[in-house]
Amino acid sequence: MTADLIAVVLLLAVAAYACAGGTDYGAGFWDLTAGGTERGRRPRWLIDHAMAPVWEVNNVWLIFVLVIMWTGFPTVFQTVFSAMWLPLALAAMGLVLRGAGFAFRKPSRRLVDRRLYGAVFAVASVVTPFFLGATVGGVASGRVAPGTEASADAWSNPTALMFGLVAIATTAFLGAVFLTGDARRFDAPDLVGYFRRRALSSLAVVTALAVITGFVTHEDSPHVWHGLTHGLGLLFVVVAGVATLATALLLLRTPGTWVRVTAVGVVASAVIAWGMAQRPYLVPTSLTVAEAAGAPATLTWLAVVTLVALVLVVPAVVLLYWLDTHGELEELTDAELRGGSGTDGDGAASGG
Repeated sequence: MTADLIAVVLLLAVAAYACAGGTDYGAGFWDLTAGGTERGRRPRWLIDHAMAPVWEVNNVWLIFVLVIMWTGFPTVFQTVFSAMWLPLALAAMGLVLRGAGFAFRKPSRRLVDRRLYGAVFAVASVVTPFFLGATVGGVASGRVAPGTEASADAWSNPTALMFGLVAIATTAFLGAVFLTGDARRFDAPDLVGYFRRRALSSLAVVTALAVITGFVTHEDSPHVWHGLTHGLGLLFVVVAGVATLATALLLLRTPGTWVRVTAVGVVASAVIAWGMAQRPYLVPTSLTVAEAAGAPATLTWLAVVTLVALVLVVPAVVLLYWLDTHGELEELTDAELRGGSGTDGDGAASGG
């Protein structure tokens, strides 16, 4: 029972990272495709301002995933990281380079440096979700089992490649939807239409890739295909489909707050559908939840620690998102910084 509970928490953490981290990766995708210096100036300005307050905190869900997998299901952790070390290493490298590129681009004074760091940030924002998706697809394809040696076939098979492409398209979709709302928040009407068109087009691509992935899994991953077309897996597929229609309708109108909710519903439902489709396996079809679980005492303490962590982290993250979406985390301009450095709290000049 405890193992099943921890497995559900692990799946929800994966869904949270897919939505929160995916939005940031999507912003990087649109940064990459924004065009040259002049043409891409406005979209990149919005991306910088929208991401700055929250981009680091979204990786907290990735930490949750790694800790829960490592502690609660060590056999799964060993199996996946042994067989998939190359794509996971490339994804980790992308995470580091992406963060470094975003952090160093804005303060750089020379145009050539800004272009270099911007390119690193943007390319890594595409590479990282692809390899993470390919890893998940490789596991779903059934080509990974305890003792499986690392090979290209584990993560370059049809299911893995489709999962990688879906991951890129999904992050682009989420990024465009959230940037549409950020454009309204920053009073940039030209960018509202700009990102709304891209949200609609990327949603169409996600839908097409999802259909193709269904046909691929039917031939290449029959266990997952069966799970997606029966029981809880099918239920969440239907929920994802309804959320897709709702998102499309909201984007065709003047998008508001609800379009973000439905967009997150699309991605979260799809991730949960995949998790339900694999039941009772964590690694189809070699490791069930019960077989992969750690010692009962370890699982009990992991449940307690996870509950405490969620009680501490979730309210803080929700508050951060609320402050960001209400414009409470705007950074000071250079003029404000210069003005504030020369006055004290009463507005009088400071100094001797």
